[in-house]
Amino acid sequence: METVKTGSDVLFILIGAVMVLAMHAGFAFLELGTVRAKNQVNALAKIMSDFAVSTIAYFFVGYWIAYGVHFFSDAAALQTQHGYALVKFFFLLTFAAAIPAIVSGGIAERARFNPQLLASFLIVGLLYPFFEGMVWNGNFGLQALIEGIFGKPFHDFAGSIVVHAVGGWIGLAAVLLLGPRQGRYRTDGGMTAHPPSSIPFLSIGAWTLTVGWFGFNVMSAQTLDAISGLVAVNSLMAMVGGILAALVVGKNDPGFLHNGPLAGLVAVCAGSDLMHPIGALVTGAVAGALFVYAFTLTQNKWRIDDVLGVWPLHGLCGLWGGIAAGIFGLQALGGVGGVTFGGQLAGSLTGVAIAFGGGFLIYGAVKSVMGLRLSQEDEYLGADLSIHKITAQPDYNRGEV
Repeated sequence: METVKTGSDVLFILIGAVMVLAMHAGFAFLELGTVRAKNQVNALAKIMSDFAVSTIAYFFVGYWIAYGVHFFSDAAALQTQHGYALVKFFFLLTFAAAIPAIVSGGIAERARFNPQLLASFLIVGLLYPFFEGMVWNGNFGLQALIEGIFGKPFHDFAGSIVVHAVGGWIGLAAVLLLGPRQGRYRTDGGMTAHPPSSIPFLSIGAWTLTVGWFGFNVMSAQTLDAISGLVAVNSLMAMVGGILAALVVGKNDPGFLHNGPLAGLVAVCAGSDLMHPIGALVTGAVAGALFVYAFTLTQNKWRIDDVLGVWPLHGLCGLWGGIAAGIFGLQALGGVGGVTFGGQLAGSLTGVAIAFGGGFLIYGAVKSVMGLRLSQEDEYLGADLSIHKITAQPDYNRGEV
């Protein structure tokens, strides 16, 4: 029976890993549909290349920093318990690799390719696992400190803070260091619109992410006996709340609409195992509205050219999700309990500080050594031609079809 249980757990977490791996296709198509046509190939190339670099960084460095585990023993030792340790690494890798995929959307259309790959290696190898280990493995005494002060440790079941807020705040640092795209903000105070190149591709990306998210959240249980239908339904309700809020607040804009479910799902990750479904619905609705408001504010008022809105979507909605777990997770509001508002606030703000500071450090260093930004000519030409020497539809562009 123990063999059957272990084998079932391996299959369970492997399915989760594959579902989250599929989310990277969602990241790719979401960016592909949002950027201008001359940058579509680059969007696809970045997500795939970043995943490969992230795998190397996490396998050789990051996973050891987070969990003190390495894979330098022989294959016979690695396959014990049906290789559960390996598929757990695979599952957590897909989370780690989401950080560069998140950042990619913010710095789209003007970032150089190789410097971004180097930054991705440093983030996944060093910065992300540093905070991941603090929250999910008790490293450096953060959880003990929060529990000692507030009575309960910081709770982040599936990564509202550890993954999404960290990715969003690193992305903000990178965006600020890069500056806006050429011509985005005019000297007369006006702003040049860069509408999405393909709403259908954007929609495919959003749907792919949404479906994969149920592996992201539900399979965070990591063993079959810990699976909870509450996590699945809370994810569903937060997703729906995000859609409806973005639809209303965004005034039927399809870009906002398709980011609505993502905002809701980002926010519910932390407390999806604690909240009542109604609390999850409210959490998602607040996140959907927050995304629309914050995206508009950053683009139009603060003139921060975050192309896909990764800071509002992941940074702010993730921060809200970490805090919301300390509200709707309370038994007084129908939750399971085991959390405190103060502990959630402290853990969430710690993650933000580490991500934003670390992001500035890494991207600032890469900028100083290699430079981050395409030349003005290459940016005007587009990342597809200037980096990859081909466009998304080369035959069409030559007038042959």
